[in-house]
Amino acid sequence: MRKTTKGPCEKIVKDIKRATRKHYSSGEKIRIVFDGLRGEDSIAELCRRGGISQSIYYK
Repeated sequence: MRKTTKGPCEKIVKDIKRATRKHYSSGEKIRIVFDGLRGEDSIAELCRRGGISQSIYYK
């Protein structure tokens, strides 16, 4: 059995991914959901515009 250890490089990559992740304010989240409920645009289009995946929208 192979034992894996995380080196300092993997920690740096993880920290960079965490820092570059988009954080949405409550207002932005509410706006995206209300736009979806309005039904003027498809959910796919709203998600593309908002830069989120559809699975995140439905969560």
